[in-house]
Amino acid sequence: MAEADRDLFAALPRVAERTVANAAALDAALRDASQPFVVRGLVADWPLVAAGRRSGKAARDYLLAHHRDLPFVVSIGAPESEGRMFYDDAMGMNFRTVSAKLPDIFGRIDRGEGTPELPPLYLASIDMHQFFAGLHEANHVDLGARSALASIWMGTPTRIAAHNDFPNNLACVAVGRRRFTLFPPEQFRNLYLGPVDNTPAGRAISMIDFHAPDFARYPRFREALAHGLVAELEPGDAIYIPSMWWHHVEGLDAFNALVNYWWRETPRWLGQPQEALTHAMMAIRDLPEAEKRLWRDMFDYYVFENDEQVTAHIPESGRSVLAPLTAETAGRIRAFLLRALSR
Repeated sequence: MAEADRDLFAALPRVAERTVANAAALDAALRDASQPFVVRGLVADWPLVAAGRRSGKAARDYLLAHHRDLPFVVSIGAPESEGRMFYDDAMGMNFRTVSAKLPDIFGRIDRGEGTPELPPLYLASIDMHQFFAGLHEANHVDLGARSALASIWMGTPTRIAAHNDFPNNLACVAVGRRRFTLFPPEQFRNLYLGPVDNTPAGRAISMIDFHAPDFARYPRFREALAHGLVAELEPGDAIYIPSMWWHHVEGLDAFNALVNYWWRETPRWLGQPQEALTHAMMAIRDLPEAEKRLWRDMFDYYVFENDEQVTAHIPESGRSVLAPLTAETAGRIRAFLLRALSR
């Protein structure tokens, strides 16, 4: 990163920090928050954090003591990528994914840690319950009644392009330092997003290299930076990233591990908004402008406004999916869509 660009990011405001004394205080902070916040030392007492403070090798040994004998998916980048897991010049991926046993993956890191011969190795979003025994029980955050997916992310130094997630996210740094650069949800136009279907990990990502931003090619990125925040986290620290906030994530040390929790505030049977957006691209985006204006009006009427005029004239017993959704009526919509899309 050029010195001027490093200064540009260093000048960003820091993510606010909050102090939580216990699980009840964390629950209250999460319920009340609409902005990201950092909690220093939230998971400082984890055994995994203690192992990582001794060394990366000690952290890997601790993880191996809990792993299940299953194939893990690992992404292997090119040495010249400097850990940036991104596209190649042809808009394929600049990394390859293979399945391997965790002792073999960690053995490769053991032999090459800190050397230029070791390519970037990244194990992303590994389900802690499925792939480890006892790891979650010994290293977890009490999130109360939230039904959260617990995942662990491990690897050598990496740079993950700015992206967002639909669920809320509590990310806990267990081994190594991490830098998060965040932007509010509405800044998506200024982040120059790539394809929504051809992505490194399922979400559209910013095409901007944060280590060498090309402002001539991406001039609106300066506006995004005017709204950006940054946080550098030490082992034991955690950051809350609300749903839809954009975040660029860097693993800064020779070995890094992060545990994150995803949860949504609405029932899972409501489905994924991204799927509705993708379907709309196929069904509506390329219609004549006059027809698109009509469909935009109908989306406002049925989806975004959805006020009483939609159903006031229909007997309550006959409103079907226009009534507040339940698991049953959401299932009927899903079945209808599956039949329609299979034709």
